[in-house]
Amino acid sequence: MADRASHRAGPWGEAWARVVRRPGAACALAWLGVVAFFAALAPVIASGHPLVWTQRGADGAARRTFPLVEHLSAWDLVLAVGVPIAAVVLALPGRALGATRGERWRWVVASGIQAGITVAVCGLARAVLGEASAVTAGVIAAVVGGAGWLLPIVGRPGARAVMAVAVALGCVAACHLGSRVPLVDFDRYAQAEASGGATGVYTLIPWSPGQGRTDWYVKPPGWRVEAERGAASGGGAGGGRVFVLGTDALGRDVLSQMLHACRLSISIGLVSTGIAVAIGVTLGALMGFFGGWVDAVLMRLVEVVMAIPVLFLLIVAVGVLPTEWRTTHALMVVIGCVSWTGAARFTRAEFMKLRGQEFVLAARAAGLPLRSVLGRHILPNAVTPVLVDASFAVAAAILAEATLSYLGLGPPEQASWGALLAGATGTVGDFVWWLAIFPGGAIFLTVLSYNLVGEALRDAMDPRRRARTDLA
Repeated sequence: MADRASHRAGPWGEAWARVVRRPGAACALAWLGVVAFFAALAPVIASGHPLVWTQRGADGAARRTFPLVEHLSAWDLVLAVGVPIAAVVLALPGRALGATRGERWRWVVASGIQAGITVAVCGLARAVLGEASAVTAGVIAAVVGGAGWLLPIVGRPGARAVMAVAVALGCVAACHLGSRVPLVDFDRYAQAEASGGATGVYTLIPWSPGQGRTDWYVKPPGWRVEAERGAASGGGAGGGRVFVLGTDALGRDVLSQMLHACRLSISIGLVSTGIAVAIGVTLGALMGFFGGWVDAVLMRLVEVVMAIPVLFLLIVAVGVLPTEWRTTHALMVVIGCVSWTGAARFTRAEFMKLRGQEFVLAARAAGLPLRSVLGRHILPNAVTPVLVDASFAVAAAILAEATLSYLGLGPPEQASWGALLAGATGTVGDFVWWLAIFPGGAIFLTVLSYNLVGEALRDAMDPRRRARTDLA
């Protein structure tokens, strides 16, 4: 019964069922789910801003504000709301919401693409037009985001329209409500609490990744801010807060940085791999379908890029960028633009194999346009090895980002596992074990998890490997 159900789910559904049944892959997916959870909710779970701040005025009246929510950026708001909704939609059983789980996956992917475009356009419009043109920026973002109904990944026009309108309105609201100037002076909370004029209720981890003091340098895990020094050290009126994983060489909480670094690793891996796959599939399709001089010229380009040491090229490319340009987005583009050769070679081989098949010849004989032959007939049958390779590419991108951050070439003022790992030797050469074990373990488990998922997916999509597994 299970085999018939997986067969009805299609090749991808059957492959996914086989992946989930493997204990190693299931554990890897669980770890990646934990990393994705903290990537989305880290600004809410770990923050030095109070959840609720009660300030007493000169007349004794209490005024209640919510600093943590007020200092969330547009990306923070979109992820904090969108990721839990997407998780619930995907977790619903059967044909919930009138759609199969595969269709709901396409909804989530399309919504994520649209949300990213909307927030990026809104932020760009604000930067170009200025804060005075916030309404114009919102309209531009809504128009661009509303065009998400054109995305063919969601099949039914009605579902596309509803999805596009809901996502566009939510993202535009987040762009207007999100903070654009994060507060870095956290001492004002402690000073207000010490004076007795205010009280605050803090989140689970009451430290922001950039919050540190000189008397917190390199404190071991479990170190507690002394209650009698609460006002001076930022402990608040109650004092006694604990650094669960200790502090780094700048007096910043390690656990808060670990959680916030999840977003950098996830985004670097997925976005840079998406860029690499887009470039590689495009060039590989041209090489494999047309052949001849097109294949010869582009294959020489692939060989040139492959001959350059990727890590060396990344170090040079990031090292020459000005500090203000060394952002997460720039790092994504740099990694994506130098790691596309694998996708290009896989796509080229598949297109060469499929271009002479009967269904492709029939499509060309019917007079279909070239984009239809390439995009609707050959590409869906050729993309499987590329997607399997993409899982390994995500792991490589995360490792590349960690290496750059370890060398001090990562995004400045951005929490990173590699940057934390670089502090393991201490400021005077002493070994700081908690700065080696915790970020190093996170890098190891995340890279290993992507490799395990990629290996399981490769075995599930390969009929010969699948047959050997079934016999075993």
